[in-house]
Formats: sequence, C-alpha cells, structure tokens
Amino acid sequence: QLQLVESGGGLVQPGGSLRLSCAAFGFTLDYYAIGWFRQAPGKEREGVSCISSSGGSTNYADSVKGRFTISRDNAKNAVYLQMNSLKPEDTAIYYCAAGDCGLDSMSYDYWGQGTQVTVSS
Repeated sequence: QLQLVESGGGLVQPGGSLRLSCAAFGFTLDYYAIGWFRQAPGKEREGVSCISSSGGSTNYADSVKGRFTISRDNAKNAVYLQMNSLKPEDTAIYYCAAGDCGLDSMSYDYWGQGTQVTVSS
C-alpha cells in the first residue's frame, strides 16, 4: 500500500536528456527527503542526489554535478531527476527512496523498484 514508483527511463544517446519521475502512492512525500540512487552492472549502488522534504536543500554526487537536477512538487506528491548531457557511464537502474536526505542508502526507509536508463549510441 505504501509504494514509490519510478518512471521515465529508457534508451538515450550520449549527450541526450531524460527526466525521471518518482511518484508516491499511499502516503505523502511532504515529510520525507527523497534520494535517487543508481546501480550499474558489476558496480555498487551509489547515491546520485537527494532533496530535503521542503525542497530547500539538495545534494549531488560529484559524478553528476552540473548535469543532473533534482526537484520536487509536493502538491503532486512527486520528485524528479532531470538528467542532461548523459554519458554511457550513467547507464544503470535508477531508484528513488524516501527517508532522510543523504547519499547513503541507510538514510532511507522506502524504495521504488527502479527504472532502467541506458545511454548508448
């Protein structure tokens, strides 16, 4: 009944853009920070970005700074990750999670199922 659902993934060429969405069902995101994480084949899960419950504070991994932008619309109970200038190394399954803001997965209580992002020519 409490669920986070990611969407917006797909196949994109290097240099392209994608906008990922994280929608909550069964609960409101107003009291939660939201983090985006990703895991590529053979790689450890890494924190990508997080945003505070109010949207007033954000954090990004060095690998995506200047290219990715996290935002939220509490009225729509959703969080977004705008990904620009995508690189092949961005290829991964992307997950959103609700909890406390940080790039450590231990800070989060609820997780989505993930959406695949593939960056390839």
